[in-house]
Amino acid sequence: MAKNRSEASLSEVHNSVDTTLPGRSRWRRALAFFGPAYLVSVGYMDPGNWATDLAGGSRFGYSLLWVLVMSNIMALLLQSLSARLGIVRNRDLAQANRETYPRRVNFVLYILAEIAIAATDLAEILGMAIGLELLTGIPLIWGVLVTALDTFLLMVLQKWGMRKLEAFIIGLIFIIGMSFLVQILVAKPDAGDVLTGLIPHIENDTALYIAIGIIGATVMPHNLYLHSALVQTRKFERDEAGIRKALRLNFWDSAVALNMALLVNAAILILAATVFFKTGRSDVAEIRQAYELLPQHLGSGFAAKLFAVALIAAGQSSTVTGTLAGQIVMEGYLRFRMNPLVRRLITRLLAIVPAALIILIKGEDDVDSLLIFSQVILSMQLGFAVIPLIHFVSDKKTMGVFVIRPWVKISAWIVTVVLVYLNTRLIVEEAAGFFRTSDNMYWKALIIAGGAGFVVLLTYTTFYPLFSRRAFRDVTPHNTPGPLQLESFEPYRKIAVTVDFGQLDHKVINRAISQGGKDCLYTLIHIVESVAASSNFHDSADEETVKDREFLEEYTRQLQANGYRAEARLGFGKAADSIAGIVRESGADLVVMGAHGHKGLKDLLYGATINQVRHLVKVPVLVIPAER
Repeated sequence: MAKNRSEASLSEVHNSVDTTLPGRSRWRRALAFFGPAYLVSVGYMDPGNWATDLAGGSRFGYSLLWVLVMSNIMALLLQSLSARLGIVRNRDLAQANRETYPRRVNFVLYILAEIAIAATDLAEILGMAIGLELLTGIPLIWGVLVTALDTFLLMVLQKWGMRKLEAFIIGLIFIIGMSFLVQILVAKPDAGDVLTGLIPHIENDTALYIAIGIIGATVMPHNLYLHSALVQTRKFERDEAGIRKALRLNFWDSAVALNMALLVNAAILILAATVFFKTGRSDVAEIRQAYELLPQHLGSGFAAKLFAVALIAAGQSSTVTGTLAGQIVMEGYLRFRMNPLVRRLITRLLAIVPAALIILIKGEDDVDSLLIFSQVILSMQLGFAVIPLIHFVSDKKTMGVFVIRPWVKISAWIVTVVLVYLNTRLIVEEAAGFFRTSDNMYWKALIIAGGAGFVVLLTYTTFYPLFSRRAFRDVTPHNTPGPLQLESFEPYRKIAVTVDFGQLDHKVINRAISQGGKDCLYTLIHIVESVAASSNFHDSADEETVKDREFLEEYTRQLQANGYRAEARLGFGKAADSIAGIVRESGADLVVMGAHGHKGLKDLLYGATINQVRHLVKVPVLVIPAER
């Protein structure tokens, strides 16, 4: 863990996809921009959206299809603004907030963003667990625990690079799309009836409530943070023409990806309308219930299995992007970087623990209410992401010629007002239902206090940038440097050198003696890794230990013959710990190690010894790369 002094969002993949490489065709350079929006789009087809789509289709047929289309237009507008912020200002939404709002307000916004990400992860966990239960029959609680294993998936995907990660997500989207395409073909909906659903109308208050749920579950706050960072993975010319090209191509990327998400959501609603509404089953609103009834109405158990497969793919794809959003939020607001694996484990545990507790205490029947609760939490956070975003892309001082046009600004504010109103109404109705059925005064007081805080903070984030001189200040990524404290050069007196009797040893030893000369004491280190040595340590007398000692002493003898001071130290047990122990005992003030460049599976098999040693010693570590 460390303070993040790099201003680059997702710095490990920042500008990692070069769209300017010579020799590529015009189409290949254009396609290099496509990818970020697909990672964003999975948030629009995650398991949290399935319940509202199922409820809308089973209760009101195709009549709410227009709500999905309207929601998609809103999402496209807001996501394009998020991409514009990242492309033009080279800032993600969290970084822009940190530069604009006071520190205490930023901390609250950060906590709310983390809660939103945890709520998103909760929906993904429940969706994947339900999918696993439906597909394999394993109990739901075990499915929830199994989802902890995908903590390591993102680590592998990030090692492969950004384009491989995007390809993996697109593959999952393809699985989801094909699964529903097959189910729609089996269900055979009437095209004329489907088209009538594009005509805007609301039948009654229940339909309005479901429509609010569909709209409220569409735009999720973590996607706005995510998109503003992902577009920065593309390297392009930073002149006006290059930025305009990036904006144009990223808009088309968003349009294609979000329309794919629209088709998935529409497929769920159409499937529910065709299979359940048309057969009089207007009570289907839960994922498990829909799965159980699909074979009965479609006449095919295979179509139901595809439903479960799509659910698992939706949960898996969304949880990967949720982790990236968590990294963006933490680094952007706090300038604090955490080990990605630790970050993933914390995020996952924050979602797994409440899910497991609910299942263990109340049983599996309350899972769908937990899904609804996660969507309510997300609804509360949306305004705190959308409102600052509109302020940022509307500011001519920081956006320059790329500031949004007045009609875009007006449209964005109308969409925001609609979304905040609908989400607030949904929350108020949920709270009113709780007040009618509960006598718990503590929770009622807590809800009232939370509601008041929600209104105050929402008002503050809305008006603060309009009146504060601090708003949109230009913040440098580093502290102002002071005068350098230059000291006279003192050569190294003791240098520790690790060897493994390979070709790289010659390069490592030569680089070491170039640092210390003939007045330095060189401690040559080799770690014996045989089974006997790992258990007997210094008492080991197996052939490998004997030979390694001979080889190490031969290196030492050759150095001494050439006028260098050298000693041999054989180590045993775990390589990193043993090397660090010898370094401390010898009093070395520099460690020189060879890097063999292991990647992927070899890195997991052999271990990243250098990285471990670097954290175990308090002296500089000079790493010598292998010949390429």
